[in-house]
Amino acid sequence: MEDPLLVYTTFPDVDTALGIGEELVREKLIACINVLPGMRSVYAWKGAVGRGEEAVGILKTRKGLQEEVLQALKQRHPYETPVILFIEPSGADAGTLAWLAGETARGR
Repeated sequence: MEDPLLVYTTFPDVDTALGIGEELVREKLIACINVLPGMRSVYAWKGAVGRGEEAVGILKTRKGLQEEVLQALKQRHPYETPVILFIEPSGADAGTLAWLAGETARGR
C-alpha cells in the first residue's frame, strides 16, 4: 500500500481553507483537510516583519499525489508564495492507509 503524506499550509481565513479543501476532496486529491483557526503569525516577507492571523490546513493524502496536490494548491491559493510543506509520517494504522487509498482512488 502507498505511503501516507501530510501537507501543511496556512490560509488567510477558515472559509478559504475549507473551500479549497473541499475542492481537493471532491477531486480525490486529498481524503481530508483539518482546519485550525486562530493561528497568530510573526513572519518575514520582502524585507519586513509582519504579524497576522491565519488558519492552518493539514491535508491528508498519499505520496503518489504529492505533485498534483502541490499544483492544485498553488493554483488556488490566495497567497503570492504559500508555504506548502510535505510531511511523511513514519507509519500509519492499516485502516487509515486503506481509507486514504480508497478516498483518493480516481478512475477505479
